[in-house]
Amino acid sequence: MNQLTPRAIVVGMLIGAVMCLSNIYVFFKTGWSMGVTLTACILAWAVFKGLAAAKVTKEPLGILENNALTTVASGAGFMTGGGNMAAFGALLMVTSDRPPSIPIIFWFAAIAALGVFAAIPIKRQLIDEEKLPFPTGTATAETLRSIHGADAGGDVEGSKKARALAWAAGFGAIVAFFRDAKAAWMPFNLPGALELPFTLAGKALKDWTLVLKTEVVLIAAGALMSFRTGWSLLLGGGLTYVVLAPALLDAGAITGTGYKAIVAWTLWPGAAVLVGSGLTTFALDYKSVLRSFSGLAALLPGRAKPATAVQDDPEECPAWWFPVGFVVLSPVVIFLMGWLFQIPVWAGLVAVPLAVLMGFVAARVTGETDVTPTKALGPVTQLLFGVMTPGNLSGNIMSANVTGGIGLHAADLLTTLKTGKLLGASARQQARAQLFGVVAGAAVVVPAFNLIIPDPSVLGGDAWPAPSCLVWAGVSKAFSNGISALPESARTAVWVGLLLGVALALAERLAPKPLKAFIPSPSGVGIAMVIPGSNAVAMFLGSALAELLRRKKPELAERLVVPVSSGLIAGESLMGIVVALLVVAGVLSR
Repeated sequence: MNQLTPRAIVVGMLIGAVMCLSNIYVFFKTGWSMGVTLTACILAWAVFKGLAAAKVTKEPLGILENNALTTVASGAGFMTGGGNMAAFGALLMVTSDRPPSIPIIFWFAAIAALGVFAAIPIKRQLIDEEKLPFPTGTATAETLRSIHGADAGGDVEGSKKARALAWAAGFGAIVAFFRDAKAAWMPFNLPGALELPFTLAGKALKDWTLVLKTEVVLIAAGALMSFRTGWSLLLGGGLTYVVLAPALLDAGAITGTGYKAIVAWTLWPGAAVLVGSGLTTFALDYKSVLRSFSGLAALLPGRAKPATAVQDDPEECPAWWFPVGFVVLSPVVIFLMGWLFQIPVWAGLVAVPLAVLMGFVAARVTGETDVTPTKALGPVTQLLFGVMTPGNLSGNIMSANVTGGIGLHAADLLTTLKTGKLLGASARQQARAQLFGVVAGAAVVVPAFNLIIPDPSVLGGDAWPAPSCLVWAGVSKAFSNGISALPESARTAVWVGLLLGVALALAERLAPKPLKAFIPSPSGVGIAMVIPGSNAVAMFLGSALAELLRRKKPELAERLVVPVSSGLIAGESLMGIVVALLVVAGVLSR
């Protein structure tokens, strides 16, 4: 069966580029990067059905060809994750020097490609031998089977999901256009938010960021989360803006209301919750870490296992790909670290092998839990570089970007390789597919950022909260300049946040299963402290609607939640980019 065909590469790069654009928009609104593979395989199916109906193509898209196409799209769409946009946004928040675009494109591409090559030597261990679940990869395989299984009604199932995605995208685009497009010829504009007629501590709720926003992307993002994360966001937002913020204002710890004034203080406990929970979860997964190192030992010279049928399979990635990729790309990354971020060569020589090692660990944790531990690996790297290169804020941030980027793309390739393993695809062709996606994503992500965020000073504001950027910048400042530079109240909040993050992570892991659903998600609580209260409310509403549908109509939920949510996100985010282009062209006003 056809797999990595030219049309799969081209369409995969285009879909991946579109999803990369969409993810940038969502990321700076919510702090999350949305999943790519499930949406990409449905979009690809719909695109080729349309091309066949228009007589543009005769040969239908096969299941393995769609799998390769989805791998390309995943490599591009996830270019916003792994700390790439969090680090880049944080960099622009702490320094006035904006690195040139072309070298930054090479930077993101080289890091991601290193992650791809890092995944190759451990694929056999994690997927072939241990058969780790990689839940997203398994779910994608099931989705591909359902929409390509003609004998089991695949055409009907695929058509329903594609139509739901298309209608939702259209609705999201219309809402975004009539809300954001400003011009004398516009008949009307939708309000950006609906104010609530209540007061808190003598001030309107809007002063505490508590409004109902008309951004459907927030509701859709919530629908793609678990309900536990959704209500944890509401809990964290309530504690932050209903309880904590008025008390801080009354005590004089903050200078006024509004998002920027409040989050300048709440950033510290919020970041501490995320770091504390991330490191605790990572420590509790010590068995995964130990298994990672024991698995790596088998890759050392003289420790290799006898050749097997799997290892000799011409569809497997050759063992020499990883060392050659490492030797070729490492000097590029180290050179760019020194040129762009003033990281000494000796520190770069430490950072890259360490990041590759962390990538192996991240891949195993992802395979077992479906969560890539960027929140743990990033701060560990920032702490190390805070000691090695004190005071270098940009170097501290971007060194963690190396760890996060390599870890995410190693885990992402292994997730898609799990899909391929279940479908009988070629691992060699999927690795090549991921590299095509990396090139497309790197080429898109930087120009798209410059278009969507032309003025980095808006980051950390109500329009573009950029919560992950705030966290990365805050952690970098703390590790580079020392926590003693913070006000006393903020230092106390950091310790409280760390303890809370540790406690929630321990409860999450150790509590009996029936009680786990009632334990707040540390990620939800932490992020809620660095986004506007309105965002937390909107994402909670989305998660609640999705959960209600899952409980009342589980089959309908399986068919609609992912396509409709993805469509709303794509429609609003892409229309937001179109509006930005029309503003640049002078057709619309700001």
